[in-house]
Amino acid sequence: MITKELVKAEVDKVQDKYLEVLYRIIKALINSPELAVIAPDDTIEAQTKTETSSWHNFIEQTYGCLADDPIERGEQGQYEVREAIE
Repeated sequence: MITKELVKAEVDKVQDKYLEVLYRIIKALINSPELAVIAPDDTIEAQTKTETSSWHNFIEQTYGCLADDPIERGEQGQYEVREAIE
C-alpha cells in the first residue's frame, strides 16, 4: 500500500529542476473535481480493459462516417526542376 510518507520520501529524491512540474501535478490532482479514485484492488489489467473498451466504442461510433464523402487524392501537379545536389 502506498502511503503519504512513502510518497514524501520519494519526493525528496526528485531533482530540483523537476520540482515545479511535480508541484503542478500535485495541484492538478488536488483541484480535479472529476478525479476518479482507483481502488487498491484495481489492477493494470482492469484499467487497460476500460481504455480498450473506450477505444472500441469510439471506432464503432465513427467507422464509415466518410462513406458518402470519401477522401480523394488530387493531381500531383508540376514541380520545377532544380539543380542536382552534389
